[in-house]
Amino acid sequence: MSEPTGIDTLLEEVRRGYRRIEPDAAHEAAEAGEALLVDIRYAALREADGLIPGALVVERNELEWRLDPQGSHRLPEATDHDLRVVVVCNEGYASSLAAESLHRLGLRRATDLVGGFQAWRAAGLPVEPAEPVEASGAS
Repeated sequence: MSEPTGIDTLLEEVRRGYRRIEPDAAHEAAEAGEALLVDIRYAALREADGLIPGALVVERNELEWRLDPQGSHRLPEATDHDLRVVVVCNEGYASSLAAESLHRLGLRRATDLVGGFQAWRAAGLPVEPAEPVEASGAS
């Protein structure tokens, strides 16, 4: 039986399987229509820090279901396996694992944003306020 793999080792292994993208390059690719930015941060982070204009918001637990071009629950943006997806999380860790998962579905051009949303914002790239999510239930 092999030794357990720690998260740092796993991240190194996963990231060797594709080329990650820096915020400025991701912004240029999205503006040119060459990449789909997908924000997987949870609602509280989006509400607190804002959104990347034009980014598709897909909760992490739905990512594979929504972006699989062959899936019955895919979004209209999930057109084919050649789609260039840039996954964005808060700091660029969860997005690496998510991008690797998309590779397993055949989205060979999937990548993630180095440093995540925080690096995007620190680079002075566009951010817009998020609409607060209203709690449901009886008043």
